[in-house]
Amino acid sequence: MSTSSGRPDLLAGPPPTLLPADPAAPALAAGEPAADVAGRFPASSAAWATLAEQALDAGRSVEAYAYARTGYHRGLDALRRAGWRGHGPIPWSHEPNQGFLRALSALGRAAAAIGETAEVERIRTFLSDSDPAAPAHLMP
Repeated sequence: MSTSSGRPDLLAGPPPTLLPADPAAPALAAGEPAADVAGRFPASSAAWATLAEQALDAGRSVEAYAYARTGYHRGLDALRRAGWRGHGPIPWSHEPNQGFLRALSALGRAAAAIGETAEVERIRTFLSDSDPAAPAHLMP
């Protein structure tokens, strides 16, 4: 960002990171089983987030943690490819970002279920720093 003088605004922070469309999204939206979708699109945070959410709903916390951790790391890879440098906005309103944010949230929920309190707080902060609206959509 630049100021009215044309000089960079050093206090503005990085611009929002907007991920490209997730190629798994149509298959998930069509109701295909998330495990099949994750197998075809292993880089999809949305597929792993869906698996994690399903495992959480079924009370399988450790399984959910593993799925969510995979989706989180796949999302970090995608964010870095999109120019993210470890901080800055990741808006929930941009639909392709939602898979990563859902995986991050599911990781927090699974961490809470297995008693990993420090991880829960770190994730809550990361979600809020990514987009202050995200926790309202994701964390109970």
